Amino acid sequence: MSEGIDESVVDDAAALAERDPAGMLRALASAGAQVRQALRETDEALLDIAAEDGRPRAVLIAGMGGSGITADVVAAVTGTACPVPVVAHRGFRLPGWVGAADLVVGVSSSGQTEETLATVDEALRRGARVVTVGAAGSPLAQRAEGGRSVHLGAAVADRKPRANLWAMSVPVLLLVDRLGLTSVPRATLAEVADQLDRTSEVCGPVSDTFDNPAKRLALALAGSLPYVWGGSEIAATAAHRFTCQLAENAKIPAVDGALPEVAHNQVMALEGAFGAGASAGVEDIFRDPDLNAPSRTRIQLVLLADPQELPEITRGRHAVARLAESYDVPVQEVGAVDGHAVARLASLVAPCDFASVYYALLHGIDPTPIAAIDRLKRDDRP
Repeated sequence: MSEGIDESVVDDAAALAERDPAGMLRALASAGAQVRQALRETDEALLDIAAEDGRPRAVLIAGMGGSGITADVVAAVTGTACPVPVVAHRGFRLPGWVGAADLVVGVSSSGQTEETLATVDEALRRGARVVTVGAAGSPLAQRAEGGRSVHLGAAVADRKPRANLWAMSVPVLLLVDRLGLTSVPRATLAEVADQLDRTSEVCGPVSDTFDNPAKRLALALAGSLPYVWGGSEIAATAAHRFTCQLAENAKIPAVDGALPEVAHNQVMALEGAFGAGASAGVEDIFRDPDLNAPSRTRIQLVLLADPQELPEITRGRHAVARLAESYDVPVQEVGAVDGHAVARLASLVAPCDFASVYYALLHGIDPTPIAAIDRLKRDDRP
């Protein structure tokens, strides 16, 4: 654990509330409720309209930031068995191949994201089938006026987009189920809602560290440079989500990757200045010789395990863990429950979401503000 961190903070509910004035922990705890509300409010008739032309040639899901993770969730859940490509897209311009035979899904919690609006407008001009997901009455929702697209409303409340993962993802999961691209039964999603409620209770602020995996993970990672790796599509998506949450909530850099690819590149960092070199006297090329800080930031490896990953991935994950330990790089492992892809994903994402907030609060950082993102949005206006 990093020097100067008061670990008792995570078991002091009053101190946590004081450091989390906007209630990011409370927002994360709404995950199960988000699933239930989306199940109640996603209009069956609109799903029928969206699917009435049958299976598309491909599905492109456009979104940015906390809304953009929806595309990764749906692509991971549909998986390699999906009969058509499901593509995550981030940016202003559509790929050249998108046309009338394809479905474009635009996802924006606020319904005002510039890149997503531009992508949806281009899809409409090309004659693609379009479904939008986001706040009611927003510019994104207005694209559906006159039957130009189908809008599935999302109950985003006053939560930040990164705390609206399930409010945004469930309508799209119901859509791909209706299209016959994968099976995501409503009953399964209801079970996932209950699962998320249990995780929120176990990982919540009143649950002490001994029984709280999110607090233990945050304490283990405190002051380190997290490398988060997953093997399956599910685990790799959860790894990416965790590094994004660490950036927005804790304001720290983190690196995500997927096995087996990391074994061909990122694994070399284990023997460098932030891995073995941090304790073995290897000169840190980034260290300022005029500063007298005696310690260096260390890599800490987080391995996300999926019980349905390939056997080759399991062997590789164990080998990576042994390699890391040989370089004196600490390893944390988070395992998914078995079952449906959505349940497995939720069991990895939820505790890591909480851990990212506890990491922030341990360091006295308010997890909610995103000043740098807000400044960029202001400065980038014409």
